[in-house]
Amino acid sequence: MDPRQKERYSRQILFAPIGEAGQQLLLDSKAVLVGCGATGTAVANQLIRAGLGTLRIIDRDFVEPSNLQRQTLFEESDAQENLPKAIAAEKRLSAINSAAKIEAVVADLTPENARDLLSNFPIILDGTDNFETRLLINDAAIALNIPWIYAAAVASTAVTMTIIPGETACLACLLETNESASEAAQQNDATCDTAGILSPAINAITAIQSTEAIKLLIGQRQALHQRLISLDIWTNETRAIKVARNKNCRCCAQKKFRYLEGAAQPHITLCGRDSVQIHERHRSLDLQALHQALTKTATEVRSNAHLLRFQVNSYQVTVFPDGRAIIKGTSDPSIARTLYARYIGA
Repeated sequence: MDPRQKERYSRQILFAPIGEAGQQLLLDSKAVLVGCGATGTAVANQLIRAGLGTLRIIDRDFVEPSNLQRQTLFEESDAQENLPKAIAAEKRLSAINSAAKIEAVVADLTPENARDLLSNFPIILDGTDNFETRLLINDAAIALNIPWIYAAAVASTAVTMTIIPGETACLACLLETNESASEAAQQNDATCDTAGILSPAINAITAIQSTEAIKLLIGQRQALHQRLISLDIWTNETRAIKVARNKNCRCCAQKKFRYLEGAAQPHITLCGRDSVQIHERHRSLDLQALHQALTKTATEVRSNAHLLRFQVNSYQVTVFPDGRAIIKGTSDPSIARTLYARYIGA
């Protein structure tokens, strides 16, 4: 480190578990972030300020006015220009720390590109908004032998878990075999667009997520919490659940990567002019409950026993009880997937 770097990170260097050696390791380290919404912007901001050397940001979405309440890297001008979130984040993070290398990738993480986009990084950070993509990250991380840190927040509750291939339980162990922990992790399919979100819940959980990332990047694995951490900042409840590895887990034990192979993702097809159809699998929706939740954020919400239809900006979304949906107003599958994740959930 040169004298300016020593001054910049002096307060962090004074923290004995990091010191000069740890700070140098962090400056030489890199990470890849999938998703640059609320949790993504918070953890990126914290790590770049802490001195992370290189960060790749993968995101498929654009900045909207409703993002500004909690997505801390974005400004009103970004929303006015409809800038891709990855590009807007790159611009802001480069202004925060000009020595850091920020690489914006405007793309949807898919089975086809996951290996290429996530390889050659020592850690993967979760900033996504749906469990389909998280399980894809989990498959890729296990297949590539890369640690990753799951984090999510909705309403006043947030969760995080650090996953180390071959050492800890993976997300499939958690979601597919552990009922109580799975409930804590998934929050009953709620999303920020149906249940809302308190920004402090995001900051609380990403403080843990970014600290875990620093521990991993500077080789302090003995300090990892090794739990599924769940916080509710409104009710003041905290849970720390030890998630056991499932010796029969289809992902980390059997190496069956359904999401990475594309076998578990919703099948997406173009449906006429300016429409995309999502064929969700193994899904049963409560249309009445979804109707009530959507009245807070969508318009023209109508439903019967057979379907639910609502409007979001210029997009009309029709949802069926088996999870199938038709998104009218776009022929872009990534936009359709974003709308599905936001308003229908995992």
